[in-house]
Amino acid sequence: MPVPSVGRVVHYVSYGTKGGEYESACRAAIVTEAHEYVVGLAVLNPEGMFFNRLVQYREGFEDIRGTWHWPERVDG
Repeated sequence: MPVPSVGRVVHYVSYGTKGGEYESACRAAIVTEAHEYVVGLAVLNPEGMFFNRLVQYREGFEDIRGTWHWPERVDG
């Protein structure tokens, strides 16, 4: 498994909104700081960009809100 480094593109799982206006979704993010598998991110959203520090890595069968993972590979 690769170790994240500054400038790499990853996926961030957004929280969504309590009122349901926006659902939780995977968003593109750029690593701005890296400490093993805890990173700082610049998250790219359709409505704008936000910054988040100390985001935990999570890879598995379900996306856990507020975490990051490597982008899935797409064949084709």
